[in-house]
Amino acid sequence: MFCKATLLTVALALMATATPVERDTGIRIPLRKRASLTKADGTFDHERAIVQTVLTKNKHRQNLINLEKNAGLKPGMEIKPLAQVPNTTVAALEKRQKESLTDEENDEEWAGTISIGTPGQKFLVDFDTGSSDLWIPSSSCTSSTCSSKNKYKASSSSTSSKKSGSFEIQYGDGSTVSGPVYTDTVTVAGITAKNQYFSPVTTLSSSFASDPIDGILGLAYPAISNLGENPFFNTAYSQSAVPSDVFAFKLASSGSELYLGGTDSSLYSGSIEYHSIDTSTGFWQATGAKALVGSTTAVSGFETVIDSGTTIMYGPPSAVKRFYKEVSGSKVYDSENGYYSYPCDSAPTVSFSWGGKAWKISAANFNLGETKSGSGQCVGALAGEDLGLGSDTWLLGDSFMKNVYTVFNFGTDEVGFASLA
Repeated sequence: MFCKATLLTVALALMATATPVERDTGIRIPLRKRASLTKADGTFDHERAIVQTVLTKNKHRQNLINLEKNAGLKPGMEIKPLAQVPNTTVAALEKRQKESLTDEENDEEWAGTISIGTPGQKFLVDFDTGSSDLWIPSSSCTSSTCSSKNKYKASSSSTSSKKSGSFEIQYGDGSTVSGPVYTDTVTVAGITAKNQYFSPVTTLSSSFASDPIDGILGLAYPAISNLGENPFFNTAYSQSAVPSDVFAFKLASSGSELYLGGTDSSLYSGSIEYHSIDTSTGFWQATGAKALVGSTTAVSGFETVIDSGTTIMYGPPSAVKRFYKEVSGSKVYDSENGYYSYPCDSAPTVSFSWGGKAWKISAANFNLGETKSGSGQCVGALAGEDLGLGSDTWLLGDSFMKNVYTVFNFGTDEVGFASLA
């Protein structure tokens, strides 16, 4: 059955983050759904998980290409070949799409409405801390994938300006997201960035055909920008559109919120535990992490990219193998894609620590569903994949972020966590 859409609030903080802030301004915008990795019958959606993994691989492959061009790669990083969705997976998904419709959606895509141009043209975008560019479809896009999307018409905006260069991201189905480069006025919840660089894309990957979003708004560092320009939030701060170069996320089944220009103290309890990031990577990459199973440290001494645009969590295959050795009853489920299972009735207590508190992942957020109905084995939300980010770098997506209030601080180059209120 269909679930009611939850809400994402993009709010403007009125004071600096050190001061408690009451949430009395801002707007609520619908939080749209994306396909879950758990089917309606509670089993693991293996085909969709493979597609998600391919998308994640190619997203960060492009980020590394951008980083190499803009700042150079950090030792240990490697640009991997373009990942491909297996033909058998494509065929299985196409077969399912032809069957009677069943709602399989209960994961959230952290999306909200923005406007571009003067007067504003509205778009639904995914707010992504794992990338740094803004792109939406162009009115010049005539592919079938663009047919259901909102499209940007440059001639309808008095503040539109075409720039030199082009934008392109490759995806594993052989298609691309590509287009020209423009600047225009971009507004998110009343926060306006003038002359913001973005791409109104003229080709849109079929990977986005079933996705309700129009495009992506990246919130990482300029170093991984394909456009080679400041992302929206950095532009807004440089133009004094926000009072602080801090933003924060609460991702949950209800009451989800992106807060721009500070933190919303009503959504977390206690203090925010901040950790330094590795600024050489362009990511929100916190250092000095360890992964625990119960009270046992399974893996330590690694870095973690905090990525709201990725559904689950990934670590280097050898490290993830060590992690699951500490999970009683665990076994390899899909060796090619790095998925493991564990007994559903004895879910492990999983947490991450950066030298302070151990931040736990709930059993519900770690469980992607049974391997098959009645098997009693559930698939874990941590998979072993080499994304090219380095042998000591993990990627923590929504499966981690749903458990904490997460703060991103450009001013101090830190990422922080706090307990949800």
